[in-house]
Parts: sequence; C-alpha cells; structure tokens
Amino acid sequence: MSFAIILVSPARSENIGAAARAMKTMGFSELRIVNSQAWKDPAAYRVAHGATEILDNVQEYPDLAAALADVDFSVATTARSRAKYRYYATPQQAEALLKEKQQWMGRMALIFGCEESGLSNEDLELADVLTGIPMAVEYPSLNLGQAVMVLCYQFSSLMQVSAVAPSQADPQQLQALRTRFHHLLARLEVSDDQKMTDWLDQRLGLLEQRDSAMLHRLVHDIEKKLAE
Repeated sequence: MSFAIILVSPARSENIGAAARAMKTMGFSELRIVNSQAWKDPAAYRVAHGATEILDNVQEYPDLAAALADVDFSVATTARSRAKYRYYATPQQAEALLKEKQQWMGRMALIFGCEESGLSNEDLELADVLTGIPMAVEYPSLNLGQAVMVLCYQFSSLMQVSAVAPSQADPQQLQALRTRFHHLLARLEVSDDQKMTDWLDQRLGLLEQRDSAMLHRLVHDIEKKLAE
C-alpha cells in the first residue's frame, strides 16, 4: 500500500522540514508537494534532520489534481466550518475508514493546505473525505509541521501492516461508481440538483468494498431498465 502526504503550496521551508521529520517518525515516506519550491531551501533540510531522504525523494506537481491522478482514495484536512456539504470525519473515524479502504485500494493520500489559507474549495472538492484536528481553542492554531505530526500519528497504524488487496477488488471501483451515478443523474434530468450531487459524492466515499460492488449492480439494473 502507498500512502502519500501531499502539501499544497507550502510557504515556509521550516514547516516542510518538520513535516518530513514527522512523517519518518510515524512510518511515512512518500511526500508530494504541489506548487512550491520551498522544500529545496537549506532550512527545510536542517529542520528535517534524520529525514532528509524524504526531501531528496519529493515528487513535485503543478496542481492537486495532478498529485491525485494515481491516488485511489484521499483525505483532505480542513476546518469543520468549511465542510458545508462534504462529509467530515473525525481523525478516529477517518482512521477506521482508511483501514477498510486499504484492504482493496492500493494508493491513498492525506492532503494539507498552505499555512495561511489552507485548501481552497476547489481543492477540497477533489478529496473523498474531509477531516481536521479538534482543538480546545481556535487560536493559536497548529502550524503545518504540527498538523502533519498529529495526523500521521493518528494514521500510523495503517503503516504497520502490509495489506494485500483481494483479487476481486478493483481500486478504481469507487471512482467508477461515482462516475456512473453522475451519468445516471444526468439521464434522470436531476443533475442540476447540486445538493443531491454533493450528497452522493460525500456518501460514496464512506462505502466499504462490498457495498460499492452491490451499488454497481443496482446502477446496472437501473441503467438496463431505462434502456428498455
């Protein structure tokens, strides 16, 4: 299983170094950086002491969509107040969800936004599930390196066991189901119902593999009936 940490437009090299150090401490090794060169600064390597190989192997991308192109399931971090229609999971809920997903998906990712503004609404729409770090007070907030440490700690158990996906499970099954539902809504002429579309997108991300397979069968039967 591959589990990438994705930093979108990080501005401070020290935070990137701290994120790399946190990743290694918790068993993560794949760092993807979107739209930033700050990781190349010597300060990042200085703070990443003991984890510089993670910086040496950074994968760069122009935008988040490109960074997620080969990812089967992703979790984005955000403030609860921004999760208007998307499904928001606590870190504990997200951990349980990812443990199920790792049984039939090969690539997962955890996404963090830039220090000043976090992730844009457009970037949040690219994720399957949203999560965040509950805090007793809103300020002072955690910096990027601290946030990466907290969530990598929460999800570190996923890196302890090498999961083998069942042969009958297709890691693209979830995305294919989402696409089929969008086409079905269009055929039913209700695709302009944005709340319905958002609800489907967010709930489909919670499905276990068996549930996803059963819904594929249901959609197939509906499509067959509509074609009569």
